Amino acid sequence: MDQIKMVDLNRQYKRLQKDIDASMAEVLEQTAFINGPAVKSFQSNLENYLGVKHVIPCANGTDALQIALMALGLQPGDEVITSTFTFIATVEVIALLKLKPVLVDVDPSTFTLLPNEVEEAVTDKTKAIIPVHLFGQGADMSAIMKIANKHNLAVVEDTAQAIGSDYSLNDTKLKLGTIGNIGCTSFFPSKNLGCFGDGGACFTNNDELAAMMRMIVNHGSRKKYYHQVIGVNSRLDTLQAAVLDVKLKHLDDFNNRRRVAADYYDQKLGDLEGLDIPVRDAASRHTFHQYTLKVKDGKRDALQAFLKEKGIPSMVYYPVSLHQQEAFEAYCENNQSLPISEDLSREVLSLPMHTELDEGQLKYITQSIIDFFKP
Repeated sequence: MDQIKMVDLNRQYKRLQKDIDASMAEVLEQTAFINGPAVKSFQSNLENYLGVKHVIPCANGTDALQIALMALGLQPGDEVITSTFTFIATVEVIALLKLKPVLVDVDPSTFTLLPNEVEEAVTDKTKAIIPVHLFGQGADMSAIMKIANKHNLAVVEDTAQAIGSDYSLNDTKLKLGTIGNIGCTSFFPSKNLGCFGDGGACFTNNDELAAMMRMIVNHGSRKKYYHQVIGVNSRLDTLQAAVLDVKLKHLDDFNNRRRVAADYYDQKLGDLEGLDIPVRDAASRHTFHQYTLKVKDGKRDALQAFLKEKGIPSMVYYPVSLHQQEAFEAYCENNQSLPISEDLSREVLSLPMHTELDEGQLKYITQSIIDFFKP
């Protein structure tokens, strides 16, 4: 049995090596390393895949979130509601732009924003909501869009962990990231659609927002040396686009392979007392960026240590919720408590999840967990 990894990028690369190497070699031959043909090709192909009018590639997922908020024209002090149970980038960009992050709790089953908490957090200063589609599953976009429309709020979807996921909204199947005003994603190597370095993109069906974001990523310029707004320098380089253009053709297969692994985990672990397997929301087709258990009775750390002894990696996403982070103390008044997220930080454990997991590895992982919980 091959060594078990949280994410096995080597085996995936070897499976696609011929096409990836050829695509990268073409870029090297052209020497168009910035905004080369592969960037335009990937942009167009991703637009077609997502069914969205505009894709604006950029340097990474954090930049994508910042660019989206800049394009909305928000002003210092404006409030943006988002999840406390997520990676720091989602909230970091809000603070960097001198906006006020308003952190709310999440659903204990799906780990995504609780709509009733979002509604309660809205004030006359609220200007946007950032739902995070965590671990490969969508937030409750039906409820969130109703709240946003009621209060005239922008919606920026953080789709970094759910690229390619289908979502049923009003009997229409849409891709996550195309429902709100702007969607953002990361192409970090471990993502479901990952490049060989950093990369990101914004998506929108709004022509004005698209034009603004294209200026922002290019120093606020439509035409070289003429600058309409303050922008940034954030580009997806051509070599990364060449890799992504090949991998995009396989994205549905990547996500299906992850679901097959998740189905195996579900089958073997679903009846175990002592843990909860992931819940699959009927509206959102889970893409399993992570397969995340909730381990009960304070046994999470012991299970992780046991698996490590067996040569099985696992990860805790996220050990400290953002409202408890020192960096955001100024935004969390009176020692704010968000109990669901605090409980999750003590319970969650993510198992190996990637496109190259084989049955032998899955059998070894699940049997080890079963052995741990034996009386």
